[in-house]
Amino acid sequence: MGEQLRKLGIRLAEPRSTALFQLAIELPAAVLARTLGIDITVAVKWQRAAAGDWGAYAAEIVRRNSKADPCTDVRPARTAPRI
Repeated sequence: MGEQLRKLGIRLAEPRSTALFQLAIELPAAVLARTLGIDITVAVKWQRAAAGDWGAYAAEIVRRNSKADPCTDVRPARTAPRI
């Protein structure tokens, strides 16, 4: 099918990249990898390229929850440096 579309002048690489980019913004890397059947390292690269920082999101949720309930001793984990 890809060959037939190319013969018609329809290129698939750009729309595919756009779709992956959007998914990387919206999903954690683990979910992206499992859903699409891609390697986790590839999903992490897509997520970093899309600036979808789920580590910061998780830390923010923990911070919000700890402010809402002062009796809990939950503190956000330190953010790991990006390699």
